[in-house]
Amino acid sequence: MLDDSAAYLDGPWTHRTVKAAGARFHVAEAGEGPLVLLLHGFPQFWWAWRHQLGPLAEAGFRAVAVDMRGYGASDKTPRGYDLVTLAQDAAGLVRALGYEDAAVVGHGVGGLVGWTMTAYHPGAVRALAAVSAPHPLRTARIVASGGPGVRHMLRAQVPILPEHRLLADGCVRVGDLLREWSAPGWPGAEAEEAYRQAFAIPKVSHCSLEYHRWIFRSRWRPDGLRYNARMRSPVRVPVLQLHGELDPVCPPEAARASRRAVAGAHRWAPIPGAGHFPHEERPEEVSRELVGWLGRLGGGQVDGARKGDGERR
Repeated sequence: MLDDSAAYLDGPWTHRTVKAAGARFHVAEAGEGPLVLLLHGFPQFWWAWRHQLGPLAEAGFRAVAVDMRGYGASDKTPRGYDLVTLAQDAAGLVRALGYEDAAVVGHGVGGLVGWTMTAYHPGAVRALAAVSAPHPLRTARIVASGGPGVRHMLRAQVPILPEHRLLADGCVRVGDLLREWSAPGWPGAEAEEAYRQAFAIPKVSHCSLEYHRWIFRSRWRPDGLRYNARMRSPVRVPVLQLHGELDPVCPPEAARASRRAVAGAHRWAPIPGAGHFPHEERPEEVSRELVGWLGRLGGGQVDGARKGDGERR
């Protein structure tokens, strides 16, 4: 097992710790300007956005990639892995970083958090880019597909054993999942090793599976029913959906149905040749789409933006 140093990978970015929503979050950031908050998915950490940090910074944005609660060098709390709390985390980070709102970019579960923010914290979201992430009310179509992501989620409902399986043999199963969920040719050895080491950080295996346990189990509980009712509110901010055309976890046709939940501007951007991780499998295409889309939105720098309190590393 490793400490959280595996999350501090060097590059043209700055590491810091930001306090928000009663927890501490590790972020890597680059650039100055309107805030773009980047939320990773499973089984990754902030480093999933390494290819986008530079282009976003060069385009005049402050790009901040977060280790979500329970991942990387962020706090591993006993509770707080429901989408409502995770959306509160992200909204709190926007404020802690010194902004009123942000363009939120989320992949997978991070995308579900972004969609949730539009209903629970609409003032904190200037625009949403959902990468391989359907609107939460459209996930029933994903479940019906019976794909590899559904099989993983079902296995995750068993106590303890899924954590041990993911940690076995140096987290080799994490590399297997990355390959199974992507198009052929990704990940390379460097990326696989980085994700395996970060997943071996104590408690990450358990915390990451708690996300999937809540998503599945809440369907039959009062908290899930309340969540679904709240999520029926139409999404009024601009939405960009980036989706790999070969995504086996979330079939594109199922994800594209999320357009019905959006009352504002909507753009569907398929990424040819990419699976579930288009921002890593086809990073240049995804960065180009993000920068172009954000540019067309007109930026919208927040008046009085300041750097939030934090510890730089």
